[in-house]
Order: sequence, then structure tokens, then C-alpha cells
Amino acid sequence: MPLEYHNLYSLNKLQYIKGKRPKVECIFCAIINRAEEVEKLLVFEGKHSIISVNKYPYNSGHLLICPKRHIIDCRELTQDEELEIQLLLRKSLDVLDAHYSPSGYNVGYNMGEFAGASLPHLHIHVIPRYPNELGFIDIVGGAKIVIEDPEQTMKNLRKAFQSS
Repeated sequence: MPLEYHNLYSLNKLQYIKGKRPKVECIFCAIINRAEEVEKLLVFEGKHSIISVNKYPYNSGHLLICPKRHIIDCRELTQDEELEIQLLLRKSLDVLDAHYSPSGYNVGYNMGEFAGASLPHLHIHVIPRYPNELGFIDIVGGAKIVIEDPEQTMKNLRKAFQSS
């Protein structure tokens, strides 16, 4: 990744963390409704849920899976939503294995502000992990260099999800 992109990425992520975000009530709802105010990082859409690239990924291939319905707790999922999300998680792992060959994954929900849920719409993080990468504290502290522009990830994975 060019240094200029990394510096711009870091600056934009810091501004985002400090509250400079699109003027929408919910970023995921805006993505689902294809609002003009948000970037188009959608890679797959199911009947009840979507898969999106993370605009500020921890690693290349970092995906977010969320229900289309605006909820904040996994216990609110209907059986159909829960089943589709689980199937999309499996599909995500298969696609990421084929295109990025990670050595493992961190997969999970952040529910509640103090658990790290910075977006008030339930979503699962699917974070590929690679050998010899920096630790979580290094990544959060900004020492991590993101290997791939999230827009490029979206383009690569959109095709992969459509053909899988």
C-alpha cells in the first residue's frame, strides 16, 4: 500500500473515530438502502441480511455481516435472519479462504457501547488473521499497515460472492 494512502487512511479513520461520520441515522441502514451519503461497500445481499467490507479494516478481507432489520442484540434475530446470517458467515469464510488464504479468523458480535459496538446496528465482524501480523494493540494503536484498500477488497469479493 502506498504511504500516501496509508496516511490518508489513518487520518480518515481517526476523524471517523472522533465522530466525523456520514449524516445518516444508521450507517448499515444507509448501506442497505443504498443512500448517497455512504460509500458503496456492499459485497453481497441476501433476503434478510447483507455482507459489507469494513471501511476501516483491521486486516485485508475484514467483512461485516448484518441483518437488514435494524436491531442491536442477537437475541432479537428471527430464526430466518439467524439462519441466513450463519449461512452467510460460512460463505464468507469460504470466499475469504479462496481469495486471501488467511491462517485463521476472529468472528464475533460487539453488543453494547462498552463492548465496542460503535455502530448501533447488530453486525458480525469477520476478521481474517495472517501469520506474523502485529498484535491487536498494535492495530488499534495505528501501527498496522493495511495491505489493501477496502474499495479494492469490495471489488474483488463482490465478484467472488456472486460466483460462489
